Amino acid sequence: MIVCNGLVKIYKTNTVEVMALQGLDMTVQKGELMAVIGNSGSGKSTFLNMVGGLIKPSAGQLLVDGMDLFRMTEKQLVNYKQNTVGFVWQKNSRNLFPYLSALQNVEIPMQFASKEKGLKSEKARRERALMLLEMVGMSHRKDSLPQQMSGGEQQRVAIAIALANNPKLLLADEPTGAVDQKTSLMIQDVFRELNRELGVTIVIVTHDISLAKKVERVVMIRDGKISSERIMKQGYAQRMKTLGDMQEEDLQEEFAVLDRAGRVQLTKAVLEQAGIEGNRVKIEVENGRIIISEK
Repeated sequence: MIVCNGLVKIYKTNTVEVMALQGLDMTVQKGELMAVIGNSGSGKSTFLNMVGGLIKPSAGQLLVDGMDLFRMTEKQLVNYKQNTVGFVWQKNSRNLFPYLSALQNVEIPMQFASKEKGLKSEKARRERALMLLEMVGMSHRKDSLPQQMSGGEQQRVAIAIALANNPKLLLADEPTGAVDQKTSLMIQDVFRELNRELGVTIVIVTHDISLAKKVERVVMIRDGKISSERIMKQGYAQRMKTLGDMQEEDLQEEFAVLDRAGRVQLTKAVLEQAGIEGNRVKIEVENGRIIISEK
């Protein structure tokens, strides 16, 4: 669904240039539910906005569903945002119109969908909006205005809005960042259920470790590049699908990621654990293992 090759994004002002992404390589498979984590300024939100068609890369290649976002015209980009991708923002003020009901909010994007989506009639839009509200557990609030709903309820309606035009890719920017733990768990379950039932590819940018543990793959971005990935241990993924919530502390294994030049980033915590200081290390190969130690 997503292919990034050497993705670079440079923000320029009159006095400074900042590289938000520094040659990012990433692949996201169709139907995958995955999370992107990283410290503030690591480039994760830049990546999400780029995939959402909100900003353009400075260099590199970005393909989404076979389409090259780097080479899109403005008209093609508008069509892409209307029909291929759905977005859930952290702040509900960006997701919902305050003067429309939940049902009306979900219907709004459908008025801009392509003809092949089959949503041009008012009846078709109403039926799909009701179905989506049912899927996110908000059908009982279909006539409520945003100010009459809790933050968690608004966020679930926002997910329904993002799915209104049946996108192939759903992007979520800190979807549990403004809700309590109980509501966060509920939203996590909604994402898992939608991924399972609709097969939609879901990419979530988050600081929420509990949310990151509920997906099959977690990508860590540091300094504008992928430094590591956490993959759900074999067997746990299927158990997660069949049993739902799981309380084990460590469901995932962490792997360092080699870039195309054979470089790998090691975290400060790993270096401290190994007792390594400074920027020079000794590298040995022994029985198929690469050993890094103090010089």
